[in-house]
Amino acid sequence: MNTFKSILVVLLLFVFFTGQGQETEKASKFNIIGYGGIGFAMVENNNEPNYNLNSNSGDILLNYKLNEKIGFATGIGINELSGNGFNTLGNFYHERSYLKIPALVTMSSEVLNNFNVVVSIGLYGQTIIKDSYRYLNETEKNLYSGWNLGAQFGVGFLFNMLPNFQVGMHYNGLSDFSKISTESNQAITDKQKLKNVNTVGIIFSISL
Repeated sequence: MNTFKSILVVLLLFVFFTGQGQETEKASKFNIIGYGGIGFAMVENNNEPNYNLNSNSGDILLNYKLNEKIGFATGIGINELSGNGFNTLGNFYHERSYLKIPALVTMSSEVLNNFNVVVSIGLYGQTIIKDSYRYLNETEKNLYSGWNLGAQFGVGFLFNMLPNFQVGMHYNGLSDFSKISTESNQAITDKQKLKNVNTVGIIFSISL
């Protein structure tokens, strides 16, 4: 999440220095949406026992507004997972990082003066960029590989801080509907996917 935090700081500085005293002559078609949060996830296996992990995730999206309320967004996301579990090799501490590419439909509405609700729903593809199972006497790395697909839903509550900048709270939920497989010649052979990933955190939006 250090990379996500650094990007957030840069974007906040950008909007502060460019947004002061700026009057919008016409509505922008593009805005940047960023959100991050912490929560929990379940790893569902075909053969081995299921187990739960902590989730620390964030997405940066470029949103194109088709009209005042509907848009289309895509970008990149990082999901860092960690926690304890067990399988046929024994008890382990699992750390995994995913790189995610979402494709979302966004819907926004001003419900009160200076207060907006943003909803996003769509699909994503993701791949593992870091993976390790730490047992008592050894560590297994890169046990699983490949891309898989899933669906996600998010809702954010934003307050207008500047003419082109909003910030607020955000909930995000996602689940995979396809599975990743173990590499060949590994100690175990299995398939797995993430289920019921639920995170709560912050969201911001910058109009370009």
